[in-house]
Amino acid sequence: MRQIPGQPWLDDRQFHMIASLAHRESGIKLAREKKLMVQSRLRHRLRALKLGTFSDYADHVLSQDGAEERRFMISALTTNVSHFFREAQHFELMSERLIPVFRKRMDRNERIRIWSAGCSNGQEPYSIAMHLLRQEPALASADFRILGTDIDPHVIRQAKTGRYTSSQLAGLAQADLEQFTVASGDSQPHRHMTEVLKKIVLFKELNLISDWPMRFTFDAIFCRNVVIYFDQVTQTQLWPKFSSALAPSGLFFLGHSERILSPDSYGFRSVGPTAYSKCCEVSGAAR
Repeated sequence: MRQIPGQPWLDDRQFHMIASLAHRESGIKLAREKKLMVQSRLRHRLRALKLGTFSDYADHVLSQDGAEERRFMISALTTNVSHFFREAQHFELMSERLIPVFRKRMDRNERIRIWSAGCSNGQEPYSIAMHLLRQEPALASADFRILGTDIDPHVIRQAKTGRYTSSQLAGLAQADLEQFTVASGDSQPHRHMTEVLKKIVLFKELNLISDWPMRFTFDAIFCRNVVIYFDQVTQTQLWPKFSSALAPSGLFFLGHSERILSPDSYGFRSVGPTAYSKCCEVSGAAR
């Protein structure tokens, strides 16, 4: 690899320091093959801090004064790629299994809660809301909320606006565009999610390897294309936490390339491709 003249260069020692810190802070595992990616994504952080070298940056971000920068670092290293209604089979399974449960809940005025963990810019939780409202419009007036969380404060801010470009909206059918979005009202080709959706979908910043503040269980949890960035140890620490956060009739969804090894040992049962139901309580599971 040739160094580009005038650009700061990340050596092996600095990469190890940054990768170790990223793992401690967020659970993200950065293989050595990711060094050029890390270098590219963090160069703008050096410019923002007016630092000339990655050695200076590593010293700063590891220091007591670098606590705030650690959030920006994780944000820069996090891949935020999403679109509406990806992996459609999960939405179909959710409505098939949970709509009858939700109707009974609504009859008893009970709450209905869904969690999108690693929600990126909000396309996933808004997709969940649109899909369920299509199947059961009465949910709009029920005690029904969807929580979207992500470690990256930048994407959480965007998600809260509910504002998307035409390219980001490409996955939506015309009927969904007409029912669930409104024109931005300016000269830009953007659209906003309707106020009905924004009332249902709430967003919070959350690091999955930190303590979870939620004190109730969820009827469905989507954590798709997130744990693939964690090592096996971190994943096995998260599975019992997700199991404890799932209601007895709930469903847990992972991304297409993610799996739970021995799901029954964490209280899960496979019910389809990268889809799990809760089968039992696990002794000692994190709560």
